Amino acid sequence: MKKYTNISDIKNFPKAIEEAIQLKKNPLEFSDLGKHKTLGLLFFNSSLRTRLSTQKAALNLGMNPIVMNVSGDAWGIEFEDGSVMNGTTAEHIKEAAAVVSQYCDIIAVRAFPTLTDKVKDESEQVLKSFAKYAMVPIVNMESATAHPLQGFTDAITITEHKKNNRPKVVLSWAPHIKALPHAVANSFVNAMQNMDVDFVITHPKGYDLNPEIVDNTLVNYNQEEALKDADFVYTKNWSSYNDYGKVLKIDSDWMITKEKLGDAKFMHCLPVRRNVVVEDAVLDSENSLVIQQANNRTYAAQWVLKSILEDL
Repeated sequence: MKKYTNISDIKNFPKAIEEAIQLKKNPLEFSDLGKHKTLGLLFFNSSLRTRLSTQKAALNLGMNPIVMNVSGDAWGIEFEDGSVMNGTTAEHIKEAAAVVSQYCDIIAVRAFPTLTDKVKDESEQVLKSFAKYAMVPIVNMESATAHPLQGFTDAITITEHKKNNRPKVVLSWAPHIKALPHAVANSFVNAMQNMDVDFVITHPKGYDLNPEIVDNTLVNYNQEEALKDADFVYTKNWSSYNDYGKVLKIDSDWMITKEKLGDAKFMHCLPVRRNVVVEDAVLDSENSLVIQQANNRTYAAQWVLKSILEDL
C-alpha cells in the first residue's frame, strides 16, 4: 500500500479485516519489519486514542515514532501557493513537507476542518498538501472529511462481535453541545459500504451527510424505526452538512438509552459526553463495545503501517 488517506485505499477490505484480527493475536510477529524506520506523527489538533494507538502500532512493528504538536511546537505553516508570507505563518508546506520527509519514512497527519468553509474543508488542504509535497507515504489520522483509521477499526470490531453473517448496523446521530465534524461518520459509512451488513443511517431532518458519501445507503429519519432489530448501534454527533457546520437543534430525544438500544451492541469512537450522547446505563453495560473499539485502534493502525512498510 502506497498511502492511507481514505478507506478506499484498502483494496480488499474483508481480507484486511481478517489480517488485522490475526495481528491482534500476535502483535509482535513483525517487530523487525520497521527496524530503523521512523514514523512522524504530526498533530494539528488534539488526540488521545489516535496518538497513543498509532505510536503503539509503530512500536509493535519495531519503528521509531516521533510526535509533534504542530500548532504549538512548530512554525506556523502556510498552505496557499503564491502567498506573500508577511503574516503569522513562517514556513511553507513545500519546505516543511520536504524536510520532514528526510527525517521520517512515513508521515501521519491529523488536522480538523474549519466547519465554516465547506469548499476549503472538502479540498482537504492540509492532508493533500502533505501528500503533494512529501516524498514518503502519508497516513490520515483524521482529516477534514475522513477518519479512515477509525472506520477500519469499527469494521474490525463489528467483525469480531457479530453473531450472524449479515448483522444489522445502525449509524445514529446523537445530540451534542457543539458543532462536530463529519469525518468519523463519513468513514464509518464508507466502511459499512464495504461490508456485508444491513446498514441504516438515522438522524433528524437537516442533518443529512454528504450525499456523495451516503450514495444508496438507506436513511431513516425515524430513530425508533431505524433501531428496530439492530445488532450494532454506532452513535455519533455531526453538524449540518447542507447548512454547513451549524447546530440546527439540540434534540435530547435522540440520546441513546438502554431502552432504545435493546439487545444491540453500542459503539462510539470516543470521547463521548455521558448523558448527552448516551446515558450511563448503556456505557456501563455489557452491551457497550467502546473500550474494545479503542483497543482495536492499535491493530487497525498496525495493519496500515505494516502494509505500507512492505511496499517501501
